[in-house]
Amino acid sequence: MAAQPLSRMLRRLLRSSARSCSSGAPVTQPRPGESARAASEELSRRRQFLREHAAPFSAFLTDSFGRQHSYLRISLTEKCNLRCQYCMPEEGVPLTPKVNLLTTEEILTLARLFVKEGIDKIRLTGGEPLIRPDVVDIVAQLQRLEGLRTIGVTTNGINLARLLPQLQKAGLSAINISLDTLVPAKFEFIVRRKGFHKVMEGIHKAIELGYNPVKVNCVVMRGLNEDELLDFAALTKGLPLDVRFIEYMPFDGNKWNFKKMVSYKEMLDTIRQQWPELEKLPEEESSTAKAFKIPGFQGQISFITSMSEHFCGTCNRLRITADGNLKVCLFGNSEVSLRDHLRAGASEQELLRIIGAAVGRKKRQHAGMFSISQMKNRPMILIELFLMFHNSPPANPSISSWDLLDVQGLRPKMSFSSQMVTLWKGYRVPQTPPLAQQRLGSGCFQRHYTSHADTDANSKCLSPGSWAPAAPSGPQLTSEQLTHVDSEGRAAMVDVGRKPDTERVAVASAVVLLGPVAFKLVQQNQLKKGDALVVAQLAGIQAAKVTSQLIPLCHHVALSHVQVQLELDSTRHAVRIQASCRARGPTGVEMEALTSAAVASLTLYDMCKAVSRDIVLEEIKLISKTGGQRGDFHRA
Repeated sequence: MAAQPLSRMLRRLLRSSARSCSSGAPVTQPRPGESARAASEELSRRRQFLREHAAPFSAFLTDSFGRQHSYLRISLTEKCNLRCQYCMPEEGVPLTPKVNLLTTEEILTLARLFVKEGIDKIRLTGGEPLIRPDVVDIVAQLQRLEGLRTIGVTTNGINLARLLPQLQKAGLSAINISLDTLVPAKFEFIVRRKGFHKVMEGIHKAIELGYNPVKVNCVVMRGLNEDELLDFAALTKGLPLDVRFIEYMPFDGNKWNFKKMVSYKEMLDTIRQQWPELEKLPEEESSTAKAFKIPGFQGQISFITSMSEHFCGTCNRLRITADGNLKVCLFGNSEVSLRDHLRAGASEQELLRIIGAAVGRKKRQHAGMFSISQMKNRPMILIELFLMFHNSPPANPSISSWDLLDVQGLRPKMSFSSQMVTLWKGYRVPQTPPLAQQRLGSGCFQRHYTSHADTDANSKCLSPGSWAPAAPSGPQLTSEQLTHVDSEGRAAMVDVGRKPDTERVAVASAVVLLGPVAFKLVQQNQLKKGDALVVAQLAGIQAAKVTSQLIPLCHHVALSHVQVQLELDSTRHAVRIQASCRARGPTGVEMEALTSAAVASLTLYDMCKAVSRDIVLEEIKLISKTGGQRGDFHRA
């Protein structure tokens, strides 16, 4: 066919002038004296000519609905240097033995075959692709494939700043960086590792090297990070970012719950309330994202609506897993092993027939959000990305857990996004605020953590006086009858429908005796699981929010504030916990405060149990409560 050599020649011509990419990275520069606009117009003319004169698309990559698959995602590894809660099941994932993973030569052989048939974009994924030792060489080898116009990578960003100069030189032209929060403490809680500032450094390095836009992937989950939508969007004001908000999707092990999903329409409404002038951008062919731009902002925002408004009709993507299986749909559970056929000596034509048969079986669309959640599928880390949340906090429409988490030093007076832009513009990476520390009378250096942001410098930890018994205050009305039992002795929920709304505050406490070994590790933040004080604090806040789901006859309370404070007591090798809750309503919040303190103490046990099981939880008690018909209570 005469058209085939012509098509190859045109692709080579296009590729030699400038490597096209979704991120717009300037891999090659315009000729001297040629404006960037003139170069862009020339590139557009060449692309148009290529589209008009291209050879017929490969039948092997065209499904029964006429969709042409020109985009291949290849997983380089199942391993990852983070332990994200939203990616791995809690019990971990069994990794494929190395002998069963694709070798570098097998990856390149399959890539060469797919590109020959019409694939013009390859994205390298994982696990975390940048922990593979030969990733730079793989990019360099792919760059030599005639007809391949875009080589991208999706990364968690930990190794990006170090490797990006080499990757760009090898031919990397598109970057997607996963980042679900702008709060350092929340980042560590989600991924169970440190590294927030390495990710920030990677984003800064991508901008510095000219990638435009730098795509930032953010999975939005109710109760975790939906309160950061505006902060993420504000980052695009002064930075060339494409912040992509992704609807939370179900995968094996992530305990998908429809209530955790924040829909595209809800996210869009939230952002439009802040920026009503938000403009929709034209959709690119086969794009998964709905793009918008705030007038005057340098970057843009996008929404990937896999759940609420699927884009199956224009899907052009295929995936190869790290163990060599071809997946024609991310949400499908059918796979075919290309590795086995390749190692059995299958010819190129035999491989193409196998690929063509799999593509031909691709369905018109995926099953829909509710059916997908019931399907058996790989955990996300064994497919490619690291964006799916596992075991996230239950939804609570009345409050956001991270609005309540006013961690000392992490909620600046200026907006977090403004702080980020300022730091990036100043070529500095934001530094993690250290845990509040004070020198106590014992002479040892102590670590403290508090979730209250408005305390002064002298109250970053619980002072000794705050633990002194309080004197009784107000009338002490009690009842000789149990309110949760009816006249026949059966359990019953109290009807509070006619009770007036009043301001309710309750404070509870607990003590965890760790022992000297575990105490020292907590004090020095040396536990392998991470910062025990941070995790216990977060657990206490989450527990207060879901008390009615744990205690059967408790009413649901719309909390307006939760504060969890922890203090290290070196004399007893203990951690003292105080939890306070506030709400306005017809019922008290003492159960919320008690649950918060109890769960925080249980979490400390869980964090330290690998070191010692000789840990004692004690003194879980109500310190005080105010509001309500029964009057105030202050423990004497």
